Amino acid sequence: MYTSPRFVNASGSRLDEAHQSGVTIRAMFQKLHVIETIRDSGNVLIVRLDTAEEAFEVASAAVAGGIRALEITLSIPGALTVIERLTERFAGEDVAFGAGTVLDGHAAWSSIQAGAQFLVSPNLNPEMIRVANRYQIATISGAYTPTEILDTAEAGSDIVKLFPTEAGGIPYAKAVLAPLAHVPILPAGGVTTANVGDWFAAGVAAVGVGSAITKAGRPDGDMGKVTAAAEEFVAAIARVKR
Repeated sequence: MYTSPRFVNASGSRLDEAHQSGVTIRAMFQKLHVIETIRDSGNVLIVRLDTAEEAFEVASAAVAGGIRALEITLSIPGALTVIERLTERFAGEDVAFGAGTVLDGHAAWSSIQAGAQFLVSPNLNPEMIRVANRYQIATISGAYTPTEILDTAEAGSDIVKLFPTEAGGIPYAKAVLAPLAHVPILPAGGVTTANVGDWFAAGVAAVGVGSAITKAGRPDGDMGKVTAAAEEFVAAIARVKR
């Protein structure tokens, strides 16, 4: 689990300067690794479910299917505990767990303390980004219009979450990215195995996917179906990114 760099040791005494520098460098490269994981895998799984136990089981099944970046939304009761359990279960594996629906600095700090390796919000909240950057945690902050996208990028978000996407869809993403191709954009909503190639052709950096995977096991709770849906989605992206 990620521990914030408070520069004290277990006894409470201040670490020496060299040790402080080492902690800072490790945190910085961990952030870069998380961003690279999202870029290379091409997707973030948005886990927004009714209970903590379902979220934990679905996330675990999705990891078995090849998903490497997962957003556990704070709308789930006990979401922080889910993040803690997942980071412990998959410690040492190349999987990044983040917190979603992070609306302010307090939620950001609580998520970081729980082990979140990236933070996602549906809107721009500068304090959320400031807290994340203070502790070298990656951010995916929401925006929709060109002005909002630039404001979010200027605020320091590592990736801009295009949200909502159902109305404008792929044509809107393509239009926005024509003048803003330098901004890494991740659409959240409306992405399927059938159209994921069109999203990447429009210029997005990665995509957000949700219920097509997270609810694949309903109503009987068959986690094997979640794993299969994850494998199918991962394979679809791999074909596009060849």
